[in-house]
Amino acid sequence: MTFPLWAYPLLFLTGFAAGLVDAVAGGGGVLTLPVLLNTGLPVGVVLGTNKLQATFGSVSAAWSYLRSGIVSFRACLPGVVLTFVGSLAGAWAVQRIDGRILGDLIPWLLAAILAYTVFKPKLGEAPATPRVPARVFFPVFGLGLGFYDGFFGPGVGSFWTIALVVVLGRDLVGATGATKLMNAASNLAALIFFLVIGKVHLPVGLTMGVGQMVGARVGARLVVTRGARLVRPLFIVMVTLVLARLLWVRFG
Repeated sequence: MTFPLWAYPLLFLTGFAAGLVDAVAGGGGVLTLPVLLNTGLPVGVVLGTNKLQATFGSVSAAWSYLRSGIVSFRACLPGVVLTFVGSLAGAWAVQRIDGRILGDLIPWLLAAILAYTVFKPKLGEAPATPRVPARVFFPVFGLGLGFYDGFFGPGVGSFWTIALVVVLGRDLVGATGATKLMNAASNLAALIFFLVIGKVHLPVGLTMGVGQMVGARVGARLVVTRGARLVRPLFIVMVTLVLARLLWVRFG
């Protein structure tokens, strides 16, 4: 499909807005998926194109967090590798397995995250003692959430952030930075799969991807300068929006 020239600035702005909020709190797909679905592209191409533009944003945000020292690549490397592997498996499985079970389950899990975050106002203000060691955490959550992101995806940033805070004891800002590393790994793995099977619209994905890259840099800078005061309220807002979208798609 070809698109008129006036559509590309709108796609860029959508990518910018999604990259900004995704770098801070996740949930950028709430903005990008409806726009991509309304382009008239086939659903399979929409999913692949969404992974292309999201990869730009997550890699850009991850790089910004690494440069700022908020997150250590060496500490997260096992999770990055296992998330990549899990996402490849999920992208392969989604071509063969009915995803309706996940569609029914995920809104309830997001609702639980939302309630937990709202009623724990000091959640993630400071690092805490890990409940499990990293050598156990990353295989379980890297493979599990990586598979989920390659297979289905909505809310995966929220799942990563809350798991890093509650299970691994990271503060909210550090968890946000580590989440972007994991998002980058899973997005890249799924993107490779979609490129191989030819389900990516390059002009649309690259236009939104440039917007994502710029927005992600801005969002990461805001987190570095403002910390949890910015992350917590936006995290709650984005989890609510992702939950609302999933409920609308499922029951609306």
